[in-house]
Amino acid sequence: MNDDITVADNAPQHRYDAHVGRVLAGFAVYRLSDDVITFVHTEVDPKFEGKGIGGAIARFALDDVRETGERRVVPSCPFIKAWIDKHPEYQSLTQP
Repeated sequence: MNDDITVADNAPQHRYDAHVGRVLAGFAVYRLSDDVITFVHTEVDPKFEGKGIGGAIARFALDDVRETGERRVVPSCPFIKAWIDKHPEYQSLTQP
């Protein structure tokens, strides 16, 4: 992962944002319910594609879910689902 990428939960907008410097490079939108977080869409600005932005968002978001331990993950977003499939250590977070 590129050290210039910072990811944070942008709770007011229900998404995890990735910045390169001060520029928004990508985000993953989510919906919350009592015990589930559903990732619905991930988008990376075309000028940042292929630079690890999507993976940085997925890893940070899923680590955040794991750390809080309050919710299960529903990966409705094809990117998040594929990322979890490639990283089996995160499959335990998904909704059975």
